[in-house]
Amino acid sequence: MQIFRRNKIVALLLCCFLPAVALAQHDSDDVVVTLLFTNDMESAYEPVPAWWRDDLQHIGGIAELTTLINDVRREQPNVFLFDSGDIFTGALSRLTEGALMFEFMITMGYDAMAIGNHEFDYGEAILEWQKNHAPFPVLGANLFYKGTEHPFAQRHAIIERNGIRIGVIGTLGQDAAASAIAPWHIDELEVIDPAVALQKSVSELRNDVDLIIALTHQGHTAPMQTDAEADPRLARDIDADIALAGAVPGIDVLFGGHADAGTWEPVVQPDTGTLIMQTFGQATYLGYLQLTLDGETRRIKSWDGKLLPVDSDRLQPDPIIVRKMEAYRAAYPEITEVVGNVEQRLNRRYFDESDLGNLLTDIAVEMTGADIGMLNPGGIRKDIPQGAVEVADILDTNPFVDPVVVVQVTGEQLRAILEQSFTLLRGLLQVSGLEIVYDTSKPERQRLVSLSHNGVAVQPDDVFEVATPAIIAGGGDHYDEFLDTRLLREARPLGELTIDYFRKHGNIATPASGRQRDLALSP
Repeated sequence: MQIFRRNKIVALLLCCFLPAVALAQHDSDDVVVTLLFTNDMESAYEPVPAWWRDDLQHIGGIAELTTLINDVRREQPNVFLFDSGDIFTGALSRLTEGALMFEFMITMGYDAMAIGNHEFDYGEAILEWQKNHAPFPVLGANLFYKGTEHPFAQRHAIIERNGIRIGVIGTLGQDAAASAIAPWHIDELEVIDPAVALQKSVSELRNDVDLIIALTHQGHTAPMQTDAEADPRLARDIDADIALAGAVPGIDVLFGGHADAGTWEPVVQPDTGTLIMQTFGQATYLGYLQLTLDGETRRIKSWDGKLLPVDSDRLQPDPIIVRKMEAYRAAYPEITEVVGNVEQRLNRRYFDESDLGNLLTDIAVEMTGADIGMLNPGGIRKDIPQGAVEVADILDTNPFVDPVVVVQVTGEQLRAILEQSFTLLRGLLQVSGLEIVYDTSKPERQRLVSLSHNGVAVQPDDVFEVATPAIIAGGGDHYDEFLDTRLLREARPLGELTIDYFRKHGNIATPASGRQRDLALSP
């Protein structure tokens, strides 16, 4: 079969963000290909209230997403399904070391996935073993064992269906690996330039396939906020994907992850014509891109791309997924233990102080005996619903296995840490034991206005004990300011501390707010 490179017609489009092109009336010999995709599904197994939308009551859920995928398979031709990484996190993922999500994806019929940063939450050795569960390729073209040319994962694959051949390549962003993975979980691996790895695979595949798809996991870390799509401050760009697609000619489609930067329509790379899309993550939307290919040349003639909401009140849960979920929950009955009750739903916020962030940092202080608690907002993976709280709810919120550590921090170091927080590069640190006034209208590193600890102004030579996740104390999320602090002691992971706190207190009131005030937002 003779395969031609796609021409540059779409590259002549003047703007990256373009309306979806309606599928043209195609000749009988045209080929229609339907590409479905997800990214950053993480611990979003159940539907959540869609309070930010007027047309839906609930959104998301793995079982409901599966039903939507199967509906599309019945209605559309030549359907392929891909994922761009971050399938791990959550209570059952933690207890099964990731096996549960692979079980779900087997049922859902994935054709390939890329490795995301959260696949390393339990270390590279566990990921290396668990990916053997998957009957589909688990791709990481730019992951190698340090000091060798030996790949950690399969680099690329060819998927063929009804005579249509798709080459698929997966890559992990270097920043995602360096700042969003605890160093001790990936210390045996080297993450090389994704462009170099992609180019090698594209050159290998191009003449043997009709389409090349890149699955990438890079760019800005996602703002972990349930209603992120409705808050314009949280809109992430996909500049890293646009640049990568421009650096590697020959990629027809790029499905991205990590930023949860939902693209309602395809973005066209202006130089190479690559079609780029991404969902908002958390299994709330199914990505959809349908291509019409010329019957002879297999060049892309037209496309229709969009995000399909997972309307969980309309979609019946897939029974196989439900049975698998029930079986795994039954195998771990400890996660169904009710450990307490919350008076109202506790939501996370990325750029603001949040009720959930305040509670978790208060817990870190009480359970470790520290003076101050600090938590990166990206470490809060799920909201806590109103009412009875199970162990599973808490471990879905804090699924990480790494400990909370207590470090010694001076007043001067504390100010530097907060100035990093106020850049909002990785959201606003959630805090306990501090009263802070800052001003985001001022230049970066000059935004702290006042800082007190329990009502007393903090002086540069003051010394405090600060409880924070080990990944942050190790410089994760770009908090290099913590690297010069002194480790005093280790505690258990925050999820476990939170379970003990709930058992101790039972009924949990919403913490007092007003710990951090941004003058730029004040009336």
